[in-house]
Amino acid sequence: MLKIEGISKRFGGLVAVNQVSLAVKEGEIFGLIGPNGAGKTTFFNMLTGIYKPNEGTIVFEQQQVQGVKPFRIAKLGISRTFQNIRLLKDESVLENVMVGMFGKTHTGLWSAILGLGSAKKEEELVKEESRKILELVGLAGLEDELAGSLSYGNQRRVEIARALVSKPKLLLLDEPTAGMNADETNEIGELIRKIRKNGTTVILIEHNVGWVMGLCDRIAVFDHGEKIADDEPEKIIANPAVIEAYIGKEDTEEVNKFAAN
Repeated sequence: MLKIEGISKRFGGLVAVNQVSLAVKEGEIFGLIGPNGAGKTTFFNMLTGIYKPNEGTIVFEQQQVQGVKPFRIAKLGISRTFQNIRLLKDESVLENVMVGMFGKTHTGLWSAILGLGSAKKEEELVKEESRKILELVGLAGLEDELAGSLSYGNQRRVEIARALVSKPKLLLLDEPTAGMNADETNEIGELIRKIRKNGTTVILIEHNVGWVMGLCDRIAVFDHGEKIADDEPEKIIANPAVIEAYIGKEDTEEVNKFAAN
């Protein structure tokens, strides 16, 4: 589904991502882990058109997308969440999710302004799809609540719902469990499995290594902008370079226990 060859991103003299190549198969849950500043979010920003790579190619379903505008990449079927929650906090939960359908609607500006039948019909369809996604993520019944009034964990769920409502083929999640307790983290894991079961491929960035090991089919490890490993979880956890750069010998046993659960 996704093939990246030798992409790099430089900001002046700083090399944020350096010659990274990897491939993601359709239907996978693929994890990206690594220390802060390793280049993971920069990598996501290149996949979604926010940054243009200085070098390399990004091919999504046989089409090169490096340097393509973000809205066009979204229309191709790639959607994402962000490391920092970006909700319209003074708008309702339902309205926040409906925003995610903007790129897939067809009604023109004047039809909407004049309240023509086609605009009203499409708005009702968008509301219906948004309610279905809210039910999927566990927020049914909270449609009319202000997004800013929800708990931190539920705000994360709204973000995921907004990314899902356009029915993406590939969903990128940037630290989806940041700030969550153990129960909330496990619930998000179950949600991601459900999303994959519904036909969406998932790539996620996460610092909770044990949780990632138990969830993902494959994992890539970044360090100082470079990919130092790319393999199945049980091989990643045993990789000496990964242990030295990120996990630490004293934490490896603890990670294995978490992943087993």
